[in-house]
Amino acid sequence: MTLSLLIFLPALGALALSVLPLRPNVARWVALLFSLASGAVSLALLAGFNPAAAGFQFVEAMPWIPAYDIGYRVGVDGISIWLVLLTNLIFPLAIFYSFQAVRERESAYYRMFLLMQTATLGVFLSLDLFLFYVFWEFALVPMYFIIGIWGGARRVYAALKFFLFTMAGSVLMLLGILYIGSTGGTFDLVALQKANLWSASLPLFAVFTLAFAIKVPLWPLHTWLPDAHVEAPTAGSVVLAAVLLKMGTYGLLRFDLGLFAEASRVAAPVMMTLAVIGILYGAIVAFAQSDAKKLVAYSSVSHMGYVVLGLFALNSLGAQGALLQMLNHGLSTGGLFLAIGFIYERLHTREMGNMGGLWARMPLYGTLTLLLVLSSVGLPALNGFVGEFVILQGAFLANPVATAFAAFGMVLSAVYLLTLFQKMFLGKGREADQSDHPHAAAHDAAHGGAHGGAHGSATAPALADLTRREVAVVVPLIVLCFVIGLASTPFFDLMRASVSALFPAGVAGLP
Repeated sequence: MTLSLLIFLPALGALALSVLPLRPNVARWVALLFSLASGAVSLALLAGFNPAAAGFQFVEAMPWIPAYDIGYRVGVDGISIWLVLLTNLIFPLAIFYSFQAVRERESAYYRMFLLMQTATLGVFLSLDLFLFYVFWEFALVPMYFIIGIWGGARRVYAALKFFLFTMAGSVLMLLGILYIGSTGGTFDLVALQKANLWSASLPLFAVFTLAFAIKVPLWPLHTWLPDAHVEAPTAGSVVLAAVLLKMGTYGLLRFDLGLFAEASRVAAPVMMTLAVIGILYGAIVAFAQSDAKKLVAYSSVSHMGYVVLGLFALNSLGAQGALLQMLNHGLSTGGLFLAIGFIYERLHTREMGNMGGLWARMPLYGTLTLLLVLSSVGLPALNGFVGEFVILQGAFLANPVATAFAAFGMVLSAVYLLTLFQKMFLGKGREADQSDHPHAAAHDAAHGGAHGGAHGSATAPALADLTRREVAVVVPLIVLCFVIGLASTPFFDLMRASVSALFPAGVAGLP
């Protein structure tokens, strides 16, 4: 029952917050406790995991709808274990960050995060197509409310756009799941992969890929992402970037390459082309942004393009780099959204033109943000470099031309991220006031006016350096950026057997 405990502990926490009349200051700690408890179970899972085994471990199975062979089937392998660990790192940090950032309907807010943690864990651990779809769809609901209730001025628009985009692709995927289950006689993922009945089915590949590509998001299906990120509260943006986007790339790896291997080979040139366009487009549009949060949002479009590029290189090297880069993006981009949230809580603006000179006034904040920027740029000794380098190695074996264009995207990422740092932290500071910031009133309303008293306007006292709570939230991400950058071998060792099993002879498309 290890995996069931891992998945449903956060949901039990949400239930406790629903039925117990807890004061807000108690509800916060209860939410954090249940989120951390799931994380503790995942660490125990890691301790007992066998890295040499390519198949699923800790498998649990029981009938659910026996007439159609739909079951509660969960398991973990070298692919999903890293995403489980990432999920159980990001959610507790997001909840802990929110202790001082949210003051309205707190119990409901933390319930949404706990339910979303359960849903995402279920996505990564499901071994039944129908169960996977249930968790996949359920993950949309808490994020919809997090954006729509606790978001910015255009939160309702952004929440609807997020929900409709992702739901549209998911409905088509449901039709594909129903077709596979009815013709194959089971929804058991392992049995379906062994049967290998749909390897060459381009229509099934297409409906699954559409749902996953929207979630990634892959160009040109990315337009919901900047709005969702900008309007979401900081913790919502962190979870969206670090975890929810990985549901899309995980789906491409687990289902496209696992169930539709031959169709993936046929579609690989198109997918690699779209990935490269996304890399370059996201970087160019990011450079044009004046809103720091929107810049980081477009950077996700670019960086997730590298993950898709590595996956559709269709070799173990590219896929291992892609999986590692999923972790890297979660750490570095999640950290950048936190960093932007830190200054937004003080200035009530994300406009880089209203900042400048922050490093001199907040040296600790400037130093930690610089490390996150360099991680996202891909500086050697940090995690981003390892992931992108391995992706480009694998992609070069499959498509040298696409790899050359993708490598140029690394230069562009340095341009827009260092520009962000220069505008925010270097040069002469500018004292901002509330009249400069159209979102300030909406922010204060959404957070119960908490920040006016705590931080005031953007005067010098309000720009005190990071608090201990803020440091405690962001430092674990930075430490892991260095750990992966300096000692990535254990990460590859744990995933190698499971990733390599997806690429039997004749599928990789290599000589």
